[in-house]
Amino acid sequence: MTEINNNNAHTEEEQMRDLLVRISAYIEHYHGGSVEMVDYDGKTLKVRLGGACLGCPLSQSTLHGWVEGTVRQFFPDIEQVLDIGE
Repeated sequence: MTEINNNNAHTEEEQMRDLLVRISAYIEHYHGGSVEMVDYDGKTLKVRLGGACLGCPLSQSTLHGWVEGTVRQFFPDIEQVLDIGE
């Protein structure tokens, strides 16, 4: 995954949205699923899994392994990542 641009012109929320777009592209390409940012308040990230992730028994692994794990690399202060569903 390429480095996230930490330019001060970008807000933290924009940086998070950009990161999730990149994560979603990877998930879509390799697994047919997707992840979309719904809300981010600096401590909690709310997302919606879609595509092949819907109803998949491994969706929680995708959420906590791929999405949360990657997000924490760039945003170590985040407290939780939640899938709000449909």
